[in-house]
Amino acid sequence: MPDQSQPQSAPPRPRHIAFILDGNRRWAVQRGLSKLEGHRYGSEALKKIVPALIARGIAVASLYIFSTENWRRTQEEIGAIMDLIKDAFAQEFEEFKRQGVQVRIAGRIADFPEDIRNVFAETVEATKTNTKLIVNACLSYGGREEITRAAKALAAEAARNPASVETIDETAVQRKLYTADLPDVDLLIRTGGEQRLSGFLPWQSTYAELYFTPVYWPDFNEQELDKAIEEFGRRKRNFGA
Repeated sequence: MPDQSQPQSAPPRPRHIAFILDGNRRWAVQRGLSKLEGHRYGSEALKKIVPALIARGIAVASLYIFSTENWRRTQEEIGAIMDLIKDAFAQEFEEFKRQGVQVRIAGRIADFPEDIRNVFAETVEATKTNTKLIVNACLSYGGREEITRAAKALAAEAARNPASVETIDETAVQRKLYTADLPDVDLLIRTGGEQRLSGFLPWQSTYAELYFTPVYWPDFNEQELDKAIEEFGRRKRNFGA
């Protein structure tokens, strides 16, 4: 018989969780609400998840908030989302500081209007020394764009110094990514029922465990987060071996 006196080791927990925040619009349609209302309720869900992540000791949370493909939506919806993003950052500014959240931005920030870029910059600067949780907000982000950007940066260095080509390896590529100093993704959660990655952090998620839930993002809460973390703890990771 196994020795019952031996303490059971705690299941592993992810350091870095990536979220594809999907289902806002479908959630709204089911309730007879506008798409904008769906995004607003999604923003409220995010406010509740951040303290839950801190309480569970998660180090990094990457959030797929707005992709490069999202610019193809109607101008009306894009304008409403821009207002929502700006308001959310401005309203949560003090709360981020109080909670000890360090905010980072990953993506083509130059795509955004100047007033929104300024809000991003102010938030990043004001929270840069916080240590409770890193929130990596992915805005105008595309996985292929990120890797292409890294390749161009390495090519430019090689043009200036041809000998540097010999030093290009995975670490060199990693240093050119938006997430250069962050750990790889351990657990990627997609809400809303779809089972695809939609170009989110392809390099960083190479060995991530994937968790798909039919729950729409506005309904995603602490209990749903715990289900995902518990499932992660049951899996055996082999990192491609």
